[in-house]
Amino acid sequence: MEITRTRPDSQAGPAEHFTGTVWLDEVAAPPAPSRLRMFSVHFAPGARTAWHRHPHGQVLHITEGVGLVQRRGGPVERVKAGDTVWTGPGEWHWHGAAPGAFMTHLAVVEAAADGTTADWGCLVDDDTHSA
Repeated sequence: MEITRTRPDSQAGPAEHFTGTVWLDEVAAPPAPSRLRMFSVHFAPGARTAWHRHPHGQVLHITEGVGLVQRRGGPVERVKAGDTVWTGPGEWHWHGAAPGAFMTHLAVVEAAADGTTADWGCLVDDDTHSA
């Protein structure tokens, strides 16, 4: 058993993967052979990810606020604190805060054998985000 009492500093979400102000806090990244990764992600109102997909899927658990999620070809859906979203392996999607609301979620992924946790696509435009 290992108890982690200190965490890496918060990291700003890079502009090539996020629109708006986003902060990422690593919660868990256990040593191999585990490939689990967990982050707490904090989105300012209207902030969001770019389109992306995960090799083994992703679980999002909304811990506070109101957000939006969309899978490619599907409708934009509202999520709120207490909701959990499963995105399947290789499924293109985006997520972020609703306009006018902050949103925080826990994001859990399993890295691929090469350490990859996400493949990134284009940024989500304002028209798609506000749909």
